[in-house]
Amino acid sequence: MNILHLSCSPRGQAAESYRLARTIVDCLLKDVPEAIVVDRSLGEGGISHVDGNYAMAQHDAAAQINQEGTVSRSEVLIRELEVSDVLVIGTPMHNLSVPSALKAWIDHVVRARRTFNVTSSGKVGLLSDRPVFIAIASGGVFSGERARQPDFLTPYLKVVFGSIGLRDLRFFSVEGTGHGPEAVNEARARAERALQEHFSSAEFGTRSRCAH
Repeated sequence: MNILHLSCSPRGQAAESYRLARTIVDCLLKDVPEAIVVDRSLGEGGISHVDGNYAMAQHDAAAQINQEGTVSRSEVLIRELEVSDVLVIGTPMHNLSVPSALKAWIDHVVRARRTFNVTSSGKVGLLSDRPVFIAIASGGVFSGERARQPDFLTPYLKVVFGSIGLRDLRFFSVEGTGHGPEAVNEARARAERALQEHFSSAEFGTRSRCAH
């Protein structure tokens, strides 16, 4: 099994989203110890925005483009995604949605005539589906009865990943990190219980001991 782990927080390994995503990776590894994990850190701006040449390739199938710049980087990132069996994303919620680092990666891998085709009825994804685990950390609370802020992150990811063929999305979150240590501990405990419940019955076969 190949696991692609994307870390999207500028706080790196100190981030709650990183901690939660690594717990998910550990769950997977306990069931398949021989799995290969590819870690890609996006949070410190490791991927530049797409350039004009890439934009032209998206706009016009007949355009004369070169294979350098962000078209070349796009191909590397798409191949990395294609060979993965599981995608694990650790991301903060920035301003109610995805951080710019994750958006830059999405712009590289959601690519016309490469990961999706445009038809008369809309976009048709070209990638085979696979589990996509998304570990979210947010300063406020965006889900459940205590939600106090909108959530544009999860619906966006469902649509954009669905457009390339990835529909098996599984969301876990640590919310209210801006409400103090006690709130963070409670949020961590809820997330770990959710992981235990999920992996105790998941197809990977990992039992409830995976969360910690």
